[in-house]
Amino acid sequence: MNDAWKIDYAALLAEGRVDSTEAATAWLLEELPHAWYAAYKGAVGRPVDVQRIDCGAFHYLYDLYPGTNEEPTGVEARTVAALGRATPSERARDDSRLRGWVAATEAAFGKEWDKGHFVAHSIGGAVDRAEINVFVQRRDLNRGWSDEGKVYRGMEDYCASNPGALFFNRPIYLDQRARPAYLEVGVLRAVNDLWVERFDNT
Repeated sequence: MNDAWKIDYAALLAEGRVDSTEAATAWLLEELPHAWYAAYKGAVGRPVDVQRIDCGAFHYLYDLYPGTNEEPTGVEARTVAALGRATPSERARDDSRLRGWVAATEAAFGKEWDKGHFVAHSIGGAVDRAEINVFVQRRDLNRGWSDEGKVYRGMEDYCASNPGALFFNRPIYLDQRARPAYLEVGVLRAVNDLWVERFDNT
């Protein structure tokens, strides 16, 4: 993986010189998008058109490039990061738009893949009118079947049990497609406790 993707989260948090979890949350909400944008731009090796899109309690950075341009071929618009405060929803998840996204899951991607969410519905993520929150995800990771999947779901469960907790999901790409190779997921548990894990999505 290109070193340009790497971010020293501990150093970034320390720069804020914060003394409470709320102050740390506010600092990271402000600073992380800048750090991610710089890393993404440095890593992809092409022009970018990154926009911020707000959806509920979460903010998404989304690269619209190439937009309406037909070149270069193979470049797909994609999510750069999702960030916000966990906001558990009492509404049942509406999967009608998800089922219509691209095509039937197994027919389009195979049995090892799901239509996953960068931000789970259980902590405030959405699908309806928010397809930027959807991506092709390894089924064993998404459903918590593998060891990595158990940790992944554990991070979501922590946020579901701790409303207001800072949560982020940053996809890392090794090519120009919208399917990430890795997911870098973070949860702020306390002022100096930023829990970050990287998950394989290949």
